[in-house]
Amino acid sequence: MLKQRVAIITGAARGIGQSMALHFSRLGASVVAADRLDCEETVRQIGNASGEAIGVIGDVTSARDASTIVEASIAEFGHVDILVNNAALYGGIRITGFEDIPEEEWDRVMSVNVKGVWQMCRAVAPRMRHRGHGRIINISSNVVFMGKPGFLHYVASKGAVWALTNALSRELSGTGITVNGLAPGYTTTDATRSMASPEAVKELETEILRSQSVPRLIEPADLVGAAAFLASEAAEFVTGQTIVVDGGTITR
Repeated sequence: MLKQRVAIITGAARGIGQSMALHFSRLGASVVAADRLDCEETVRQIGNASGEAIGVIGDVTSARDASTIVEASIAEFGHVDILVNNAALYGGIRITGFEDIPEEEWDRVMSVNVKGVWQMCRAVAPRMRHRGHGRIINISSNVVFMGKPGFLHYVASKGAVWALTNALSRELSGTGITVNGLAPGYTTTDATRSMASPEAVKELETEILRSQSVPRLIEPADLVGAAAFLASEAAEFVTGQTIVVDGGTITR
């Protein structure tokens, strides 16, 4: 499905990004696992399964680091076909009323979750445009469509990613590059389970399960199929869209 394709996946050291990196490799892609953290474990698992991968340490909010990630991909594999903008600031955020969000936390969430997507898109787009082919997949969130309280900065940042996806798909019209989004529901990772006390998280998860048509919590592996489709040739005519993967919480 993704043979001879090269995929950059940001935030690939763990969680959703790691799951996507492993799945894309199983489908035949060469993977560039990028993160502020060391991606050694992700690369090791891909290598153990006879896949090809490199790890690149970089901060997506930095134009220099974004360029370094892309250039490392070119140097190792010769081109870039797919960019999954998964890196985001979520771990460490606590449920907080909007008036009590620290200004520095607001700025950091916006920088990583919005500016980071823009930096990676503008670093990779010239390479994709030159080849006349590319797949950009931006990870948003289903909270954009439900107005979840207690995370105003996170919700606003993911709403910006949704809007950026729409606008960029138009801006890259006619280039052979598609731009789509994925909006996961609450996904069980270390980050999601650190946002409140264990009791509060349990209560939240119970509430989420009641809202879903599929009555189990989402795991990172549940998101990889939709992402792989958007990265594939089968999605050539799909652009400017955001697919919600949340077990049926949002129906629209």
